[in-house]
Amino acid sequence: MLKYIFNRLLVTLPTLLAILVTVFALINMAPGDPVDAFVPPNTALTLEQKEALRHELGLDASAPVRFIMWVRQVAGGDLGYRYKDGSRVLDEIKSRIVPTLMLAFAGLTGGSLLGIMLGIFSARRYNSKTDHALSVLAYLAISTPTFLLGILGMYLFSLKLGWFPTGGYSAPGKDGLLHTLYYLALPATVLSIQFIAILMRYTRAGLLDVMTQEYIRTAKAKGLSARAVTLRHAFPNALIPIVTVIGANFGALIGGAVFVETVFSWPGMGMLFLDGIESRDYPLIMGIALFMAIAILLLNMLTDVIYSWIDPRITLK
Repeated sequence: MLKYIFNRLLVTLPTLLAILVTVFALINMAPGDPVDAFVPPNTALTLEQKEALRHELGLDASAPVRFIMWVRQVAGGDLGYRYKDGSRVLDEIKSRIVPTLMLAFAGLTGGSLLGIMLGIFSARRYNSKTDHALSVLAYLAISTPTFLLGILGMYLFSLKLGWFPTGGYSAPGKDGLLHTLYYLALPATVLSIQFIAILMRYTRAGLLDVMTQEYIRTAKAKGLSARAVTLRHAFPNALIPIVTVIGANFGALIGGAVFVETVFSWPGMGMLFLDGIESRDYPLIMGIALFMAIAILLLNMLTDVIYSWIDPRITLK
């Protein structure tokens, strides 16, 4: 196990480097000058002043040189400073990481439970009106953009029904668990809707495939109830694709958090990322990209380890 994890980490490093090179290349191809965002509004600078500021920020060097300098800086434990206000990128990420992780893991946990339950429910009623209705709802959820789901959820549950706040954030331990959940419930639900639909479809398909196997027929022939056959025999053997979907969609949940955080004024890394893009704040964008890439790659590695725990026939090599 330890050897496998070590080998995966070695493979992960080139992948991480490739992701960072791609992000760095894309942000340098984007139009706009970071110096313009750095200068306060209504402040005119001469060409010489702009060039001096560009030199101070290190923007006068070529893109490959700046990337190598950034990698060396990160290797020393420093993510640099924001162009916009001079604050440390690491401090900015630390102040926003808890709300984003709360939102992502709430969506992942709640979405996993509900998606698996609906998938089992749909598979046990295969080809029924309920199965068809759930399939239609799943396709609608998958096809609807996250930001539109957020606006609709806010309009219905916040403005019309008044069940949840229209926005804001309650830090864990500040005003009690219930108060935190009160602010977290609607954004996390909106974030997980597409994930629930995708997971429901995969769970349903996996169970229907397993239910045709010989050992399932044997279990039925022994007189076991349909519930026991599904939960004790079919579901454990359909877990591999389900775990794959859960692991693969963690990155999508973090990406979707950008839109959800914007709609609900959630002070997470999504809003910080948008602020960095608008101000062409290269150190901030690269710092957030580094964090997201590491989180997703580690979760993918954890998913592979879980495979061997679910199915002993799978060996980690």
